[in-house]
Formats: sequence, C-alpha cells, structure tokens
Amino acid sequence: MSFHVYVLHSLQNDKIYIGYTSDLESRLKSHNELATKGWTVKFRPWTLVHTEVFETKTEAMRREKQLKSARGREFVRKEILNQ
Repeated sequence: MSFHVYVLHSLQNDKIYIGYTSDLESRLKSHNELATKGWTVKFRPWTLVHTEVFETKTEAMRREKQLKSARGREFVRKEILNQ
C-alpha cells in the first residue's frame, strides 16, 4: 500500500489544503462532493495541484507536516502555484 501527500487549491478562494491518504481518488471525491462538514466544504471546488507518493504512512505524515509549516506553505505557493 502506498500513501499520497496531496495539495488542493481553491482558485475561487485562493485557499490551499494539504493532506495525506492511502486512497487519493476517494479522498478527492470526499473533499469536493461527499463531505458535509469540515473546513474544506466551504471552499469548494478543489483542484488537485500536487501529489507525492510514499511507501509508509510515517513518511507521508512527516512530509505532510513539512508542507503544512510556514516554509512548506511558502514552497507550495511559490513553486507549485507559481504565486
């Protein structure tokens, strides 16, 4: 089983969301359609702008934490979103 760290972008609201999952397709569907509560619901629609694949959950969680830091969010905005 592999784990994905992913970055979503809400162009309409200029928000980013960073997470990890073992089932990327169903997680994206949840963010955009199925979820009825939570932070991501109010900023729909979300576009997948970046993914990274890891062999272990621990590695994915470590990378997610890096990207959620101030430096990580700066990386996402500058290098991935080109802002």
